[in-house]
Order: sequence, then structure tokens, then C-alpha cells
Amino acid sequence: MTATYPTPIQMEQQVSPSLTIEGIDEFVVLQYFETLNAGNFRATANLFSAEGQLHPPFESALIGPNAIVAYLEAEAEGMELMPRHGAIETNAQGETFIKVVGKVTTAWFSVNVAWLFALDRSKKITSATVKLLASPQELLGLRRMS
Repeated sequence: MTATYPTPIQMEQQVSPSLTIEGIDEFVVLQYFETLNAGNFRATANLFSAEGQLHPPFESALIGPNAIVAYLEAEAEGMELMPRHGAIETNAQGETFIKVVGKVTTAWFSVNVAWLFALDRSKKITSATVKLLASPQELLGLRRMS
């Protein structure tokens, strides 16, 4: 039996996020940050489409909610995402592209980050790319720590 999960639109009708990001009112993106910060990695993964991709730094793309939740459970525990501001664009095909800039902190490091999201017409994440905004020297230090 396959579990069914609410779509981002259904979730939006049930609960409103407490997080605010300057320039961003897209519910699914707000939920991405809230669920990750709460350690609810299954809920985060379920924001992605069936073929949705997560592109973390230093890693290959993870495709589909099951691969994404497995990665988040192994790698994202204890991370605090602090999105600050962003911008949204929508094309003629109804796809939405969002850039959010902020910071990620862990027990070992803190780094500035940009998140790039692509959403389909149903408001599912088709792609989320995490880009570290650090100097090459800072990136080398992060690789040694992880």
C-alpha cells in the first residue's frame, strides 16, 4: 500500500507557516525551511515531485522523495537554515523559479548559502539546488570538517 501525502496546496489550506522570508510568499518554499529546521525530513522530501531533485553541495543529485529523505536523515541533522531574503519569477508555462539567500549553521561551521528552487504548476519542487556562498579557502575548510 502506497502512502499518500497532501499536496503543497492542500497543506497551505491546513496550516500557515510561521517563518517569513523577505520577498518570498511561496508556501512550499516556506515549508521547505520550516520542515528542515524541525528535523521533519519526510515532510521536506514530500514537498518534491515524484522526480524532484535535490542538488546538495559536493554531492550528486538525489532524485525522488525517498532518496531525498534518506540523504536528509544522514546529512541534515542539527543544521539550522536561516533564510533572509529572496526573489520569485514565473514563466509562461506556469513554472516558478525562486532564489533565497541566507545562512546555514551546524555545530562545526556557519556558511552563507543560496537556495535555487524550481516549482511545477502544482507547486511541487522539481529542483532544489544548494549553493555555498564562500571563498575557495572557506570551502576547503568545510570539506576537511565534514
